[in-house]
Amino acid sequence: MVTSRRVLEPSSFARRLVRDGLIPAERAEQAYREAHERRQSFVRYLVEEEHLDDGRIALAAAAEFGVPLLDLDAVEHADLPLNLVDEKLVSRHRALPLFCRGNRLFLAVSDPANHQALDEIGFATGLVTNAILVEETKLAAALARLVKARDRAMSELLDTDLDDLADVSAEEAQRHDPELNVDDAPIVRYVNQILMEAIDRGASDIHFEPYEKYCRIRFRQDGLLREIAHPPVPIAARLVARLKVMSRMDIAEHRVPQDGRIKLESGHDRAIDFRVNTLPTVHGEKVVLRLLDAAADLVGIDQLGFEPEQQAAFLSAVRKAYGMILVTGPTGSGKTVSLYTALDLLNRPEVNISTVEDPVEIRMPGINQVNMNLKTGLTFAAALRAFLRQDPDILMVGEIRDPETAEIAVKAAQTGHLVLSTLHTNDAPQSLTRLGNLGIPPYNIASSVHLIMAQRLARRLCPQCREPERLPRETLLEAGFDAAAIAAAPTLHRAVGCGHCTNGYRGRVGIFQTMPISEAIGRLILAGGNALEIAEQARREGVANLRESGLRKVAAGITSLEEIDRITKD
Repeated sequence: MVTSRRVLEPSSFARRLVRDGLIPAERAEQAYREAHERRQSFVRYLVEEEHLDDGRIALAAAAEFGVPLLDLDAVEHADLPLNLVDEKLVSRHRALPLFCRGNRLFLAVSDPANHQALDEIGFATGLVTNAILVEETKLAAALARLVKARDRAMSELLDTDLDDLADVSAEEAQRHDPELNVDDAPIVRYVNQILMEAIDRGASDIHFEPYEKYCRIRFRQDGLLREIAHPPVPIAARLVARLKVMSRMDIAEHRVPQDGRIKLESGHDRAIDFRVNTLPTVHGEKVVLRLLDAAADLVGIDQLGFEPEQQAAFLSAVRKAYGMILVTGPTGSGKTVSLYTALDLLNRPEVNISTVEDPVEIRMPGINQVNMNLKTGLTFAAALRAFLRQDPDILMVGEIRDPETAEIAVKAAQTGHLVLSTLHTNDAPQSLTRLGNLGIPPYNIASSVHLIMAQRLARRLCPQCREPERLPRETLLEAGFDAAAIAAAPTLHRAVGCGHCTNGYRGRVGIFQTMPISEAIGRLILAGGNALEIAEQARREGVANLRESGLRKVAAGITSLEEIDRITKD
């Protein structure tokens, strides 16, 4: 049986090289075929295997493809927006980020026919990608510098002494397993440096993740995970062991999840707690650390991001002597920070405040804080019952998640106590439905709940690099802006990205739906009204929903429309 083999024809670029006298026709055809079989860039093959002049090749490519040519030696390496593109994509596609202009990312490439590189990087970054032609040897040198800088940073990470970071439990950890701690100093320094780097970057979580052929460490910054390191696979188990020792876990147990805690102190009178959890996976134990930094988490009420009328409604409810305030939203939306901002306002010597949480994330002097412990039977409901025998004025429950806790919390709110808590619902009106589903009668809901606040956290645009954005009127109407807001000609901004931020954003701001329980809403609750009817009544009373609140932040230039779309999408 005879099989036919498809003949790969030379590209128009190869034919141009022949016309320009850079390579014979027969050799061009063979070189093009061999580069394709190797899955290698045609330009790279010509420079490395045929030893052709890459300067003349670049000039020919610029003329053939109509792509601008740039001398890469004239570009400052420190100014490259390397944080915009994953390092693996840069290396695999040999496409170096040069600069951003609006939503366009310009990439240095030596072969402009490599459309796959532009497409994949564009998909990964959400930006429109454009090619800038550079010489192959200069691009190779720049990519080599990137690898060298990464290796040097890793070496420095392993060899740095962290004198300003003291592990307050080091002695106890050494007594627990002295052999692991004494002879593995590089691992100790590496883990400490990772923890300190997370603190410096303002990360909320650290993920240590083992896989079959690689291991990675990711930080959650401004709500999104970002890869920051790829330690060698052979040391993954040692990293996990070190973390388990620091958090006082059983280092011999690898089959079941474990929970622990690490306490670190810096040289600036600042203590940071890490809540640690391990999870057995098919390639080893994954470890996730949640940073619990009271100094960083607690902010003043003016920094939360309230609109003036929202702040007034929140303060009015907080100043009441009794009743219930509920904050709702998904995990990581800032509910605990909002509640502790209220507790900070209420924390006075003449007031008895008690909280029960799972676990306590923000430490506050003057408040009686209790960690929930299911193993000992200390549930939210059990703690609430104990609080009511402790002469309380104000109670805070980490979450109302079962009928018993809901019933005790409502009764406490009806008997002269101010109760603060959280729920997991999408918006404020749905929280009333959730309480009903937990078995609370409508008349008890209407008489006890004073305010429900839904919230999200949106990334703030970086003030250093944000750029104005003009959108058509139809796009603004479709986004949710009303005609009056459009008539005011708001100046919208978009994310760009620079050395001062992460992909054009730095920090986060709260987006709120603050719904007081008015008489009209109370009557709807008593009549068995559903969440849609309550939402419509709240709208008539001027309560902005999460989307509307977010659009105000967009019009003020605080965040982008893309970010509000991300956090308020249905």
